Amino acid sequence: MTAYPAWTPASRPGIIPLHPLSFGTILGRSFAALRQNPRVLLGFALLVQTVGYLVVLAAVGGIAIASFSRLDTVRPGTEEFDQITAGSVAITLVAGLVLGLAAGALGVIVQGIVVTEVSHAAVAEKLSLGALWRRVRPVALRLIGYAFLVALAVLAVIAIVVALLFAIGMAAPPAAIGLAVLVFFAALPLSLWLSTKLLLAPAAIIIERATIRAAVVRAWTLVRGRFWSTLGIIVVISLVFGAVAQVVTLPFSFLSAGLSSIIAPTGAPDAAAVIGMIVTLLLAQAVTLLIQSVAVVVQSTATAIVYIDCRMRREGLDLDLLSYVEKRDAGTADLPDPYLVGIGRLAAPRFPAPYGAPPYPGVPSYPAASHGAPPRYAPPPTAPRRTPAAPPSVPPYAGGPGVPPAPPHPTQWAAPGAAPDDRGASAS
Repeated sequence: MTAYPAWTPASRPGIIPLHPLSFGTILGRSFAALRQNPRVLLGFALLVQTVGYLVVLAAVGGIAIASFSRLDTVRPGTEEFDQITAGSVAITLVAGLVLGLAAGALGVIVQGIVVTEVSHAAVAEKLSLGALWRRVRPVALRLIGYAFLVALAVLAVIAIVVALLFAIGMAAPPAAIGLAVLVFFAALPLSLWLSTKLLLAPAAIIIERATIRAAVVRAWTLVRGRFWSTLGIIVVISLVFGAVAQVVTLPFSFLSAGLSSIIAPTGAPDAAAVIGMIVTLLLAQAVTLLIQSVAVVVQSTATAIVYIDCRMRREGLDLDLLSYVEKRDAGTADLPDPYLVGIGRLAAPRFPAPYGAPPYPGVPSYPAASHGAPPRYAPPPTAPRRTPAAPPSVPPYAGGPGVPPAPPHPTQWAAPGAAPDDRGASAS
């Protein structure tokens, strides 16, 4: 009996096609990923953003009230009053900075959940929030540590620059002003360059379980050759959400001004005017939190898709993902994580270079047999030209005057029935 292979249905499509992606595909799929799992992506991001905002607001407000309440025990205008005021302001600013960093750590956890969800959605897998958290939990502290290190490095650089400008300003104020303007215009391209180079470090920590140092090196390597497209995606997404935030918050500012003029036309700060302004501000803040949550999800999704695209181009990750999908849909169990199979591998060029051309930049030249590519074209060897053989010599005419008869040529026909040795006799 002949055994036929079992029928296997077509693989389910993921949120991205499993081949190197174009700029428009990355940008479009970054916004379309919210439809894949909105309850997990948008709901979790909105919850974390709201809780973080409320905790920071309540904590900073409590610290400010506690510190400034000491001013009630001191007479205004005295030296002690000024010292307490300066100390209260400093304590409030430091508390706001520390709590802001803590809220930023919660944002990093949101990024970890989103990147993990996108990595599974690329192979048409949909996980619950609990399953996603179990995958992020082993690297959560590492991810938060990376965010704190980046924030501390930025703060340290800002503090050093401000101290230098202050020292120069004490000696030469005009020079300090010109240097401050120069530093401001130089900081913008530098920050864009560094943010693009380090964009994929969180994805390397989350997906590859890399250490902080290895993730930084990995991000630097993967972005090589894809810098401008990655920078374009970051800038476009930032501009889109910046414009949306401005468009959405503008009506609330007009609404607040209109309510204050309707409720309190004489400008008296009564309770109704205060309540109307508070309600308007709360509505504006709620919409702002919603926009920020969507922005965090879209930016994290774009980071994950750029990471997958860079690995598909550099390491052939698309082949690993296709193999994983085919084996999974065929019923194979205990499959390894496809994102951990070819880490650091250099894939061959997608298209062979023409004969005599150098390989693609950054990709070494491998033997063709190692990756199944056809051998490079080589011109066939030139065969030596064959010269035609000389025709056989024809004997002179026998029987002329003064010419002795020549023996017959072997090619001459003999008489029928004569032996080869009797050719001469029969001819004579």
